[in-house]
Amino acid sequence: MFGWEYPPYMSGGLGTACLGLTRALAGFGHHVFFVVPHCDPAVGSSPVSLISASGYPLSESDLEYTDRQNVKYRIVDSPLSPYLTESEYSVLLREEKRRLKLKRPPGHLSVELSGGYGRDLMEEVLRYGQVAGAVARDHSFDIIHAHDWMAVYAGIHARTISGKPLVLHIHALEFDRSGDRINQEIYNIERHGMHSADHIVTVSEYTKKIIVNRYGVDSRKVSVVYNAAALHPLRERYRIAGQKRTKTVLFLGRITFQKGPEYFIEAAARVLKVLPDVMFVMAGTGDMMDLMSERIAELGIGRHFHFTGFLQGAEVERIFALSDLYVMPSVSEPFGISPLEALLSGVPVMISKQSGVSEILNHVLKVNFWDIDEMADQMVAVLKYPALVEEMMKQAAEEISRIRWENSAARLIWIYRQVLAAKGA
Repeated sequence: MFGWEYPPYMSGGLGTACLGLTRALAGFGHHVFFVVPHCDPAVGSSPVSLISASGYPLSESDLEYTDRQNVKYRIVDSPLSPYLTESEYSVLLREEKRRLKLKRPPGHLSVELSGGYGRDLMEEVLRYGQVAGAVARDHSFDIIHAHDWMAVYAGIHARTISGKPLVLHIHALEFDRSGDRINQEIYNIERHGMHSADHIVTVSEYTKKIIVNRYGVDSRKVSVVYNAAALHPLRERYRIAGQKRTKTVLFLGRITFQKGPEYFIEAAARVLKVLPDVMFVMAGTGDMMDLMSERIAELGIGRHFHFTGFLQGAEVERIFALSDLYVMPSVSEPFGISPLEALLSGVPVMISKQSGVSEILNHVLKVNFWDIDEMADQMVAVLKYPALVEEMMKQAAEEISRIRWENSAARLIWIYRQVLAAKGA
């Protein structure tokens, strides 16, 4: 497997999904080599072996890459960036040479990757693809599984080197992240990967339809494998029974266009007109954070809002334990694992109808992301009427018990076998 995230190296749901799937695959007796851009070599153990692309030993040929226009590139380590003066570049070059001398033994070739989502992401995606060829040459395996567009070049290069079939797993699309104002370069990579892969896996029918309609892919080439969740409910660890506290509504996710934070805030303002003692928590970071803070100030509801920043692990479980309602108002959500985690923590859930997880959850509240009035009315109902919550959670508990990573992995194994059979492997 090639992916950009795997715990503890993660910043969202992609890493959570990769962990759930690989653990379940291991439970069925399969061994997974999981390649990430950068990790501590000591992290990861059998039957999931975590491999760091950063620093991985390469040959001279691994550093060359030919793109779809038949242009050949050679990847080099360089501190060069736009607008550097000659003196600034000289200083950076000396530091780079000193760093490489300390890091690499003589004759050792490799590339360095951070594994982040910064301004060098596209360059790192290309370098990551180069390392994939070396990894494929050094290991014995049956199938290649690449997660999202960042791993497209890696998956394709590994297939070229090994001849093994490639499954491309789409967790989110550029249309989800950006609406119709897409980054054309990312879209092109996504489309190239989909048409190059032997099979495509999506996390929902919602995403499959977008792939068929907007990327020109035959629907027979696309299979849906729903995500699941694994979380140990910790409400009692963090709560004192019978303790009176302020009602809390939670938004957990990246504070970006895709996740619909502005709709959450507008609905919150309406709720506070009816229930003035409610607290709203926004857990996450993103490019709309400053804009959302300004809007909260304009509405005069700042004392009712708390921003936590990015949370993970036990921090997420604790914030669920302290919440009375979880709201996911996403504009376009391929799946959405956090509502499942909320239900496992005993928290009632409201999700947008524009989400993949709405296809498998029936006993939650569902609204259109843009319907602020309906969203506010549903929030008020949950916060005011405990009997409604009790009945909803009773039915949701039965439903969530059937949504397991083992089921997702079993479906994935079936797809692997179909792909291998079609390739005559």
